[in-house]
Amino acid sequence: MTLLREKDYGTPKVKAEKTVKVEIDGFDVTVPEGTSIMRAANEIGLSIPKLCATDMVKAFGSCRLCLVEIDGRKGTPASCTTPVAEGMKVHTQTPRLAKLRRGVMELYISDHPLDCLTCSDNGDCELQDMAGAVGLRDVRYGYEGDNHFTKSAKDVSNPYFEYDPSKCIVCSRCVRACDEVQGTLALTIEGRGFNSRVSLGGANFFDSECVSCGACVQACPTATLQEKSVVDHGVPDRTVLTTCAYCGVGCSFKAELKGDQVIRMTPHKDGKANHGHSCVKGRFAWGYATHKDRITSPMIREKITDPWREVGWQEAIDFAARRLKETQATYGHKSIGAISSSRCTIEEVWAVVKMVRTAFGNNNIDTCARVCHSPTGYGLKQTYGTSAGTQDFDSVEEADVILIIGANPTDAHPVFASQMKRRLRKGAKLIIADPRAIDLVRTPHIEAAHHLPLLPGTNVALVNAFAHVAAVEGFIDEAFVKERCDLESFRQWLDFVKGPENSPEEVSKVTGVPAEDLWAAGRLYASGGNAGIYYGLGVTEHSQGSTMVMGMANLAMATGNIGRRGVGVNPLRGQNNVQGSCDMGSFPHEYSDYRPVSDEAVRDLFANAWGRAQDAEPGYRIPNMFDEACNGKFMGLYVQGEDIAQSDPNTQHVEAALKAMDVIIVQDLFLNETARFAHVFLPGTSFLEKDGCFINAERRINRVRPAMRPQTGLQEWEATQMLCNALGYAEMNYAGADEIMDEIAALTPSFANVSHKMLDERGSVQWPCNDAAPDGTPIMHVDKFVRGKGQFVVTEYVATTEKTNRKFPLILTTGRILSQYNVGAQTRRTSNSDWHEEDVLEIHPSDAEARGVHDGHWVSIRSRKGEITLKAVISERMAPGVVYTTFHHPVTGVNVVTTENSDWATSCPEYKVTAIEVAPANHKSSWQEDYEATTPELRRILSDGVAEPAE
Repeated sequence: MTLLREKDYGTPKVKAEKTVKVEIDGFDVTVPEGTSIMRAANEIGLSIPKLCATDMVKAFGSCRLCLVEIDGRKGTPASCTTPVAEGMKVHTQTPRLAKLRRGVMELYISDHPLDCLTCSDNGDCELQDMAGAVGLRDVRYGYEGDNHFTKSAKDVSNPYFEYDPSKCIVCSRCVRACDEVQGTLALTIEGRGFNSRVSLGGANFFDSECVSCGACVQACPTATLQEKSVVDHGVPDRTVLTTCAYCGVGCSFKAELKGDQVIRMTPHKDGKANHGHSCVKGRFAWGYATHKDRITSPMIREKITDPWREVGWQEAIDFAARRLKETQATYGHKSIGAISSSRCTIEEVWAVVKMVRTAFGNNNIDTCARVCHSPTGYGLKQTYGTSAGTQDFDSVEEADVILIIGANPTDAHPVFASQMKRRLRKGAKLIIADPRAIDLVRTPHIEAAHHLPLLPGTNVALVNAFAHVAAVEGFIDEAFVKERCDLESFRQWLDFVKGPENSPEEVSKVTGVPAEDLWAAGRLYASGGNAGIYYGLGVTEHSQGSTMVMGMANLAMATGNIGRRGVGVNPLRGQNNVQGSCDMGSFPHEYSDYRPVSDEAVRDLFANAWGRAQDAEPGYRIPNMFDEACNGKFMGLYVQGEDIAQSDPNTQHVEAALKAMDVIIVQDLFLNETARFAHVFLPGTSFLEKDGCFINAERRINRVRPAMRPQTGLQEWEATQMLCNALGYAEMNYAGADEIMDEIAALTPSFANVSHKMLDERGSVQWPCNDAAPDGTPIMHVDKFVRGKGQFVVTEYVATTEKTNRKFPLILTTGRILSQYNVGAQTRRTSNSDWHEEDVLEIHPSDAEARGVHDGHWVSIRSRKGEITLKAVISERMAPGVVYTTFHHPVTGVNVVTTENSDWATSCPEYKVTAIEVAPANHKSSWQEDYEATTPELRRILSDGVAEPAE
C-alpha cells in the first residue's frame, strides 16, 4: 500500500549480443556493449546524481551532475553519455567529484524558487533529491541579480497540467520526450545561455501541437510541468497497477492514490504494450469514474414511459428475473438474449455468456465486435485458423515496410502509433490506403512513400491489385507457400489474381487510385523486406469486410510475410477488451476459443462443467435480434456495457426494435441512449473498481486491479450471478473473479496456464498460453498455421449496393478523433471535450463550393435512411466526392443516416459507405429535434434524487 517508485536507470537499455566487464567503485559488472556508465552503475545499485538523464530518452549530457572519474583518462566525463569499455575502472564518489557536483547544484539552486514547502512537487522533486544527494547546504552566490522567477507567467491553458517556466532548469527532458517517446515534436528549446527556455510553438500549451500524452510531464524532474490534480490534492502515497479501459492497445498504468482518491494515472514502465508511454485518454481522462452522472443504485420501471424508481439490488434482480421469465413463458425460451461488453473484464463477460447458455437456455449471445471486428475473426480463422492478430506490438520495430489500411493509429491507437513512428523515423517505408489523408501521411520527419486515397468500399479491389503485382512480377515466396500452405487453394488463388480484372490498370478504374501508384505500392510491399499490415475499421466495416481480411491474409502468405517478427496481419482492435469478449465465446455460434456450438464434444464439455444441457443451434446475431423484435419474436434483452441505440446502424430501426421489447436490462455506468428504452438499470463499475483481466489487440492478457471499492456495492459479475440464481440457475456461485478465471482456463485450451496468480507474478502474457506455450505466444504461426496448412481464398471484388447517384452524389465515411472515444460516454464526461465539443463534417473545398457550403456553417446530411445536421469544416484531407465525420456525441445521430448494409459473412454493418447529399441548413434535423425534446425528461429523471445532469 505504498507509492511504487520505478527505478530510473538514467539511460535506455542497450540491445547487444556482446558484453563487457567493468569495475565501478570496486564492484564488477557485466553489461551489453554500448551501455552507459550510469546505467551500468544502476544495474548494481550504485546511484550517480543526475538531472538531465532519464531512461525514457537517449542520453543528453547537459546537466554536468553525473560526472565520474575513469582510471587512465583525463577529465571528468558525463556518465550518461560515456559508454563502458572492457576493463574500465570507474569512480563515482570522490572528493573532486563531490566538489564539482555541489558547484553545479549551487548554480541550479541560485536561479530556482526556494518554495519547497509550498511546492506541489515537494517530496517528489528530483532537483530537491539531488540537492540532498550532493550534500548541498548553502549557495555561495546568493539569490540577487537576474533570475527567471518572474520572466514568464504560469501557463494553465491545458485542462490537465500546468507549465511554470520559473521552475524550469532547461534540462530538455520534456523536449526529448516529446520527440523520442511521443514523436509529436511540439516542444523545442529556444534562445541560448540564460535566455534558453522551452518553446511551445504556440501561445500556450492548449493552442500548440501538444497532444497531451503526458510524456513531458512524466519526464520533468521539477514542478515545471505538473498535473493539476497533484497541485490540488498533493503527491499520492500509494499505487495500484492496472490497465487502461480505452482502446485496444491495453496500456499498463499505475493508479496513484491518496486513500481511495485517484490523484494521477502514470504509465507503467514495465507495461509490455506501452513501455511507460500513454495518451491523453489513458493518462488524464479517467475522471468519468467519479462523475456526478454515475448511477450507483439499481433502478426499475414497469413501462419505459414511467419515471425510474431507485431500489435495492435484490428488488431489481427479482424484478428483472420475473420479467425475463414472463417473456420466455409467453414467447418461448429463445425469445430473450444478451449483448456482452467489450469494456468489461473477461471474467464479467464470461459470467454473461454463461448466464445465456445456462439460465436463458439458448445461444442468443452477441457482442459489440459484431459491429466492428467480426470480419477479422471470420477472415483470419478461414485462412490461418485462429481469430486474432498475428504479432505483438514490438514486432513493428523490425518492419521494413508498414502498410496501414483503413486505420488512423495516431488518433485511435496513439501509443502504438508512437512506437510505429519511431520505426518509421529509423527508415521503414510507409504505405497508407485510406480515403482520408490521416496525420501519418505527412507528420514531422515522416512522409508516406505512398498514400492511396481509394474510394470507400473498394478495399478488396486494391488488395487484389497488390496480389496481382506480386504474382506477375515474381515476388511470390514459393518456398514458403510450398512448405506452409495448401497448394490447391494457392493455385486457384494465383490463377485468380493474375486475371486482367485485378491488374492495377483495371483496379484504378474502380478505386480511383492511379495505376502507377498501385504498381509502385504493391511492389514495395512485396519486395521491400519485412512487411507488416496494420488495419482498422476501415477494412472491416464494409459489405466485403471478411473478404478483405482474407485478401490481406492471402497477400501476406503469398509473399512470406507471416510467422516471424516485423511482418504479419495485425488488426488494431478498437476497444480495451473487444479481443477478450470474442475470446470468451460471446458469439451466438461459438464457445470460447472459437469452437462451434455445433461440435457435440465441445457442447458436452460445457454441459458437464456447467450442469446444463447446451443448445446445438446458433442463436441470434445483434441484427437478427432487432429484426425478430420488430417481428414480435425476440422480446427480452440484457445489455452489458454497450450503447446500441447510439452505436448501431440505422438508428430508427434499432429504436423501433427496442421499443417493441417487453423487457430490456441495461448494465452501465451512466443512463445512456439505450437506457431510454430500458425497464431495469443495473449500475456498472468503472475500470478503477474492477478486478479481472482485459485482452488487447495483440492477444495480451493484462490484469485489471481495483483501486477503489465498487461505488455500487457489487462487482458486475456478482450482479450477473445474482440474476442467474434468481432465474433458477444456482450453480453459478463464484467467490471471486479469480475463480472465474480458473474456470475460463479449465474450459479454454488457449488459456490453460493462465490464472490471476500467474499474471500477478509474471506480468501479462499473450495467448495461447498452455503447456505447448507456457510463456505465451508473442508471434503466431511461426512453424505452422493453427489450422495446419494456410488456406488461400479467392477474393472476388463485389461492389457495394450502396451507390451514389444524382440524388445522393457524395459518400460519407466515419472515424474517430484523438481526444474523444467511441460514443463518448467516458470522454464526454472529462475535460477532453475542450478539444472536441461537437462532431463536424469534413468536406472538400470543391464539394463545398458546388453546394454553397461555408466553413463553420450548418449543413444537412441526407441519405436514403434519414437526415442529420452538422457544422461543416472545409478540408482537403478528403478527396472530392467523399465526406467524413465522427460519432462521439449522441446528438449527432450519425447512424440515423447509415444503412442496414452489412458484411456478407458476419453482418458487420457497412458504416464506411453511405451515399448522401449535403446542403446548407438553418435548423436541426427532425430526428435531432425529437432527440433533444427527450433531454428535459432525461434531466428530470436524473435529478429526481438519482444523479445530477452533466454540466
